[in-house]
Amino acid sequence: MDFWPLVLLVLHWAVLVLAIFTAVFSVLMVLLLAYSDRCVRRLAEVPLPADSAQPLPRISLIAGAKDEERNIEEAVRSLVAIDYPNLQITLVNDRSRDQTGAILSRLAAEYPQLNVVHVTELPAGWLGKNHALQLGADHSDGQWLLFTDADIVFERTALRRAISYAVTNQVDHLAATPDVNMNSWLLQAFVVTFSIFFTIFVKPWLIRNPNSSAHVGIGAFNLIRASVYQQIGRHEPIRMRPDDDMKLGKIVKQSGHKQDLVHGMGMIAVEWYSSLNEIIVGLEKNAFSGVDYRIWHTVLSSLFLLTMHVWPFLAVWIVPGPARWFYVAAVVVQLFMVARFARTMSIPLSTAFGFPLTVAIFTYIQWRAMILTFVRGGIRWRDTHYSLAELRANRV
Repeated sequence: MDFWPLVLLVLHWAVLVLAIFTAVFSVLMVLLLAYSDRCVRRLAEVPLPADSAQPLPRISLIAGAKDEERNIEEAVRSLVAIDYPNLQITLVNDRSRDQTGAILSRLAAEYPQLNVVHVTELPAGWLGKNHALQLGADHSDGQWLLFTDADIVFERTALRRAISYAVTNQVDHLAATPDVNMNSWLLQAFVVTFSIFFTIFVKPWLIRNPNSSAHVGIGAFNLIRASVYQQIGRHEPIRMRPDDDMKLGKIVKQSGHKQDLVHGMGMIAVEWYSSLNEIIVGLEKNAFSGVDYRIWHTVLSSLFLLTMHVWPFLAVWIVPGPARWFYVAAVVVQLFMVARFARTMSIPLSTAFGFPLTVAIFTYIQWRAMILTFVRGGIRWRDTHYSLAELRANRV
C-alpha cells in the first residue's frame, strides 16, 4: 500500500475512534453529574432544628477584610441579621489602608456579637488571607467555626439549617455551594462551565466515603468543629496555599474526620466577579495552585478539555462520514448536560450555547496563570508578592 493512502486510512480511523470516545465520554459526564446531584442534599430542604431545651451550639463566623470601606458596613449589617441566637461574628481587618478598620470598630460598638481583630503586619511565610482566618479563629470562642467571606449573603435561616444537618449527621466539616450571581449572559455561562468542572474534579458522590481521597472545601462556606480545626493544626499546614478552602477540606479528610457537602442554592449567595477581565485576573492566583504548580497537569488537562468540549462543536462542520454523527451526538449530549446544570443553578438555559467558548476561556485562564506565575516568580495577591519557591514548598 502506498504511504499517503495508508496515512489517510489511519487518520480516518483515528478521527472515528476519537469521535466515538467523545460521544461516550459525554454520556458518562451526564450520568455522573446526575448521580452527583442526587447524592448532594439541598440546604434549603434541611428541616430547621426543633425547639428544645438544648441550646444551639455557638458558631463563630470568621472572615477577613482588606480595604473594603465601600462595602464593609453593608456586609456587616447583613451578617448581624442572620437568625442564629448563638452567633459570634469575627471580622479580621487585614492590614487595610483605608477606613475599613475604623468602620469595623464603630460597628463593633453597635453590635455586641461583632468581634473585630486588627492585623498590622503579615508574618513571613503566610498568605494574608490564611493568616487572617487563623488569627480570627484564635480570637473566637465558638464550638463551630464558619470560614467565609465578608461579602457572602446568607438567608436568615441558613446557619440553623446547616448546624442541624451537621449535628444530625455527625459531620465534622460541612461545605456548601453558594448561588453565584453574575450580571451578564457570558459570565453566567462561565459560572455553569466552572461549576461542572468543579463537580467532576471534587467527586461529591465520594466525599462521604472515608476510604476515598475525595474531599471538598468552599471559601464561601466552610463550617468546621473548633476541636477538629485544632486537631488538624489550624491553618498552619496550609499557610501558603491560595486554594486554602480546598486544602482545608483535604487535611480534614486525611485526618479521618467526617466531611460532607450540601447545595446552598437559595440559602447562600455571592456576587463572584463583575466582568470577564475580573474573572481572568481573579483566578490567576488559584488556577495553577489547584494543580500543585505542575506544568504537565495544566498542559494535559487543557488539551483534554479542548478536545472533548471545544473541538466537537467545530468537528460537526468539518469532519466527514460517520465520525460527524458521533460528534453531533456528543454536541447534543453536552448541550443537554449544560442546560440541565444551568437549570439547577437557576441560570438561563440558553447559556448552554456558550459552553465551548467558556471552556476555551477556562483553558486560557489555566495557561495564563501558569505562565504569569513563572514570569513573576510567584503570585501577587492584594498588593503582596509571594514567591513560587515558598508556594511550592507548602505541598499538601
